[in-house]
Amino acid sequence: MSVNKVILVGNLGKDPEIRFTGSGSGVCKFPIATSERWRDKESGEMKERTEWHNITVWGKQGEQCNQYLSKGRQVYIEGGIRTTSYDDKQGQKRYFTEIVAQRVQFLGGQGGAERGASSGAGGGDGPPPPQNDGGPPVSDEDIPF
Repeated sequence: MSVNKVILVGNLGKDPEIRFTGSGSGVCKFPIATSERWRDKESGEMKERTEWHNITVWGKQGEQCNQYLSKGRQVYIEGGIRTTSYDDKQGQKRYFTEIVAQRVQFLGGQGGAERGASSGAGGGDGPPPPQNDGGPPVSDEDIPF
């Protein structure tokens, strides 16, 4: 048995971008930042480290993310890690790691420019929390970006 599960709470680093496969399924992508803080034991000063995560959301849930999320907005993500490889223009093998979201929940208020409702999941007059539609069984070659 194995488990590939990730839970993240972070803020969008830029507005989501959506593309559609040839069959019309939406694929939304955006980066989120997570940060941790600690006090350095030797100097006593506060330190902070930020990690960036590439998020991919499929189907209707991806379309909702594109409509309601924007740069700076806090979001809860549940999903799995996927690493793909490709050869760059110089023939070097490169790796790309992303989180393929199965569940996305909008947190906090709008960050950045308004792109939709004024509040996210969990109450208010905003959209309901997006539900996972499982994403289509589509290969990376079907994605036009």
